[in-house]
Amino acid sequence: MKKNKLTSNIDDTKAPLMEHLVELRQRLIKCILAIILGCVICAPFLKEIIEILIWPFDVAINRYNFSLIASGAEGIKLDLIATHPMETFFVKLKIALFGGIVLSFPILAYQFYRFIAPGLYRNERKAVLPYLVMSPFLFFLGASLVFFYVFPFVMEFALNQQSISDKNQIDLLTKISDYLRLSTTLFLAFGFSFQLPVILSLLARVGIITSDALKRSRKYAVFLIAVFAAFVTPPDPITQIVLGSAIYFLYELSILSSSIVETKK
Repeated sequence: MKKNKLTSNIDDTKAPLMEHLVELRQRLIKCILAIILGCVICAPFLKEIIEILIWPFDVAINRYNFSLIASGAEGIKLDLIATHPMETFFVKLKIALFGGIVLSFPILAYQFYRFIAPGLYRNERKAVLPYLVMSPFLFFLGASLVFFYVFPFVMEFALNQQSISDKNQIDLLTKISDYLRLSTTLFLAFGFSFQLPVILSLLARVGIITSDALKRSRKYAVFLIAVFAAFVTPPDPITQIVLGSAIYFLYELSILSSSIVETKK
């Protein structure tokens, strides 16, 4: 009798697990279909998307030429190059995938929320929704900072490394794949860094961390921020300072938001 009861309990635990796995599979299929649909939508506009992504490079060249003309030298004309027959094709595929993920992000976030929602209480569901709204906004804010300020400055810094002397010259011939890899790295680094207030506030809401603990950990946070900024950015102190300062500001903002969350518990 006891054996039958134990077997029944095991079967009962298997059933919810299988239901969760089936639902997870369905959510993942919907996410994949959403990404594919986003890629298809981006495909006809790949030329325009590439031109937008190259805009920081053009800004850097214009600034560099302005400094050359101001010093009495002639301006230069630089273009991105491809050194492999299929390099441009694979770059377009990566851009289409990147654009598809960006376009499908609201659907991905909604599917994630729908998967975890059954395990949350009603008040917890209401608590998660603002973070899902703020997360893409902060990511867009970080990516905009890269696009309009950081990346043009990085490319201008790279252009300034060309001139060695009057006799010798090192020309910057940037591959389109390397340019895309660098831009994607900076976009993701700043975008995910700007998620810090969302993550820490959510952890404070569920009681894992407190605002007092964050205040006591300031010196460790400064060290980790400096290491992270030096690791993900080019060897350019200005870019590292900009990213580090932005993350530290977000850390202080996280302390403030965590204290507000604690008072509302």
